[in-house]
Amino acid sequence: MMRTVQLGRSDNQVSALCLGILQMGTRVDRETSSAVLDAYYEAGGRFIDTANNYSKWHEGGVGTESETVLGEWMKERGNRHELFIATKVGFNRDDIGPSLSRETIESEAAGSLKRLGTDYIDLYYAHADIRSDPLEETLSAFNDLVRAGKVRNIGCSNHRAWRIERARGVSRANGWAEYCCVQQRFTYLRPRAGADFAPQVSANEDLLDYCRENPGFRMLAYSPLLNGAYVREDRSIPSQYLGVDAESRVAEIRRVADDHGATVPQIIYAWLLGGNPVIIPLTAPTRLDQLAENLKALDIELSPEELERLDTAGNPA
Repeated sequence: MMRTVQLGRSDNQVSALCLGILQMGTRVDRETSSAVLDAYYEAGGRFIDTANNYSKWHEGGVGTESETVLGEWMKERGNRHELFIATKVGFNRDDIGPSLSRETIESEAAGSLKRLGTDYIDLYYAHADIRSDPLEETLSAFNDLVRAGKVRNIGCSNHRAWRIERARGVSRANGWAEYCCVQQRFTYLRPRAGADFAPQVSANEDLLDYCRENPGFRMLAYSPLLNGAYVREDRSIPSQYLGVDAESRVAEIRRVADDHGATVPQIIYAWLLGGNPVIIPLTAPTRLDQLAENLKALDIELSPEELERLDTAGNPA
């Protein structure tokens, strides 16, 4: 049975594993996409993540495919009211470009609503921190969507901790809706000093500490499995993660996985959900067997001692 986690200060209880559908409609065909969505739903999953530009960088993609596939699936199943749907604006399609202006937010929200076949978005993210657009304009536009009932919650992605706090301060000062969560690149391996993920932003200790000190604010982790690099021989660990502690941390997570008779990806998910702060992982399977493996992570409970070992692996003696 799917576990749930509270999102923000609201009463929203969302699935502990969020289903990311970035590749659906491009690299994952419609039939397979529907099968994965069905299996996630049948397992109790209700939290689905997409964006207005997924996936423009895959062959033949323009950026509307993922939302369209999800919208068609929800219409066929008649289950929109049971789901918690997240989508994004900011990193837009090539015909629009990066923008969080009022005009862009309003027009892109309308487009997402149409493709999804719904009249509201449960969670609407600022997909990037577009600093050329004033925070006041961005947040005012988001707030107007919330007041109009077109959006129920707002969040951010690829933002630094200080920018999140500044944005939330602007919202509080004006009585506007606040960001309730951040979706950030994060995995078990630590980025090496000076690692660059541009245009993405990796979570760092400042952001983790911010979430610990603000329990009403939740972090979600994208790319936690590094596209299979932890376990696939044909994929290397990205160079940004090859710091001095990488070997020690890989060895430790493999030991914990062996102790549980589990896979490394399952332990990564369990570590995210069992730590402080609790982090909601995004899982983005492209096949049914991958989804089945990932869902088993919810049955794993790491002990405080195991969490401590995983957290401190690779630390200086």
